[in-house]
Amino acid sequence: MLDYHVHLWPHPERADPADLTIERLGRYCERAKDAGVDEIALTEHFFRFAQGRQVVDGFWADEPDERLRDYMARYFDHHATADLDRYVETVEAARRAGLPVVTGLEVDYYPGQMEKVSALLDGYPFDVLLGSIHWLGTWMFDIVNSPEQMEQWDVRGDDTTWRAYARAIEELSGTGVCDVLAHPDLVKVTGRPVAAAVVDEVEERIAEAASSCGLAAEISSAGLHKPVREAYPSVRLLERFRRRGVPVTTASDTHGIARVADAAPHLHAMASTAGYSSLRAWRGRAGHDVPLGPCPPSAGGPIDRGEGGGGGTGGPTAGRRRGGGATAGQERTGRAARATGDRTAETFEQDPPAEFT
Repeated sequence: MLDYHVHLWPHPERADPADLTIERLGRYCERAKDAGVDEIALTEHFFRFAQGRQVVDGFWADEPDERLRDYMARYFDHHATADLDRYVETVEAARRAGLPVVTGLEVDYYPGQMEKVSALLDGYPFDVLLGSIHWLGTWMFDIVNSPEQMEQWDVRGDDTTWRAYARAIEELSGTGVCDVLAHPDLVKVTGRPVAAAVVDEVEERIAEAASSCGLAAEISSAGLHKPVREAYPSVRLLERFRRRGVPVTTASDTHGIARVADAAPHLHAMASTAGYSSLRAWRGRAGHDVPLGPCPPSAGGPIDRGEGGGGGTGGPTAGRRRGGGATAGQERTGRAARATGDRTAETFEQDPPAEFT
């Protein structure tokens, strides 16, 4: 098993250079090993780094909505403080010291600027790059605890938003910048009901984008902690990936040590049930397959998956689906337990700092 989506800092925190130590990464690896996970990828956000901001700074300037424009600017002011050189050097040093860790980054889609993004990233010895869609234009659609972001769902409409997300996935995939689609159906994060036909259309487009562009897809436990209450991708989308021969990784998307290797047995069951016997790992942006292996032991982890922890087929209810469409009891999560041993914040994927809310 792998955890190929690991962050160092919860979103409300500014990056602290003191956290970039081999000793701290060693604790991450120990936690992963205890959960039956053999290797982790450090994949901090591109927008966490000053060098990244220099490349894409001000992409929000043409946004006509002053609130969205200001929110994005303040978001980058808060996040883009870390040094990319030091981050890469620390992860590379950890691997040389024998830790089972690879060097990665999570990269958002910046329309019209991906060539500049790629040129910056080409100067570093990354093993794997995740591709993500966290915003459409300057709308940060997955910050579920921000009223000003959430009200845009009603302004723009669910069907339109889902199709815009699919288009962004297609465009990002076509840039060739990334290796893996992270949380590939993140658009379902709110759990809002969406027309079944639209969900089918968007899932088909996502699967085709991954397949035609030679990308892998991520099976992520992060959605278990979001309003949608199911893993990414949905069972249906995972089956579409499998039919097209799209390889997969497994991932927690932890922000801090608390959820390293989160729900590994659940992710293993999803992969196995879909017909996967291997996972895709990376070295130097070259992928190779590793055995899925036996199911990791259940350690009680930060979540209680309740009934049907292995997922389900989902399906329409009165012609609509709730996000990924899991039926009652499928991919359900209970309350998150607070972990000890490191700073943690039980936050959503894109939580703003406190002063943003």
